[in-house]
Amino acid sequence: MKQLIILFAAAMILSAAVNAQTDDATIKSNEVAVKSDLASLNQKEKLIKNEKAGERKELRKLKETEVRYQSREEFFRNFGDVANASWERNDNFDEVTFTKDGLVKEAYYDIDSKLVGTTMTKSFEDLPAEAQKFINKKYKGYTKGKVIFFDDNERNDTDMVLFGSVFDDEDTYFVELKNDDKAFILRANLAGDVNYFKALN
Repeated sequence: MKQLIILFAAAMILSAAVNAQTDDATIKSNEVAVKSDLASLNQKEKLIKNEKAGERKELRKLKETEVRYQSREEFFRNFGDVANASWERNDNFDEVTFTKDGLVKEAYYDIDSKLVGTTMTKSFEDLPAEAQKFINKKYKGYTKGKVIFFDDNERNDTDMVLFGSVFDDEDTYFVELKNDDKAFILRANLAGDVNYFKALN
């Protein structure tokens, strides 16, 4: 009888150990499956978000052909009563060209009628000294064209679109360069770092 009790206890211990190992394997397998499902859901969520953004953009194009009243009001709050402001709608923004303090500027307002930033024409000499030095050395023989300065509204995270390309928000100079074979735009930040931005047709 004593041996029977010992055998029964050993069987119970062995059964518990086997169940514990099976439970650990099941838990690990379930954890891997849950992590995989979460990654898949995150990816689907990003796709849905991008699709919704595209749909909103298309809906805006279809619904609105006129500059939004709210953009005009926001412009007044940003810049005051500016005479001869010229408005137009493009695919991405409500855009206004105006003169203030003797400078011709363009201001861009997003779908929520919030200021994204302004642009103005500058000269090559307005670039940070490091950027001028780099461009003069690396692109010797290229003709310098238009220089545009984008002044970002740091309170708005909407990415800007210039020359048909999206770029991250920050104050930026754009410099057109060309020679007999190529025409392109360089981008320079306020620290003087210069990067290739886009080829011109």
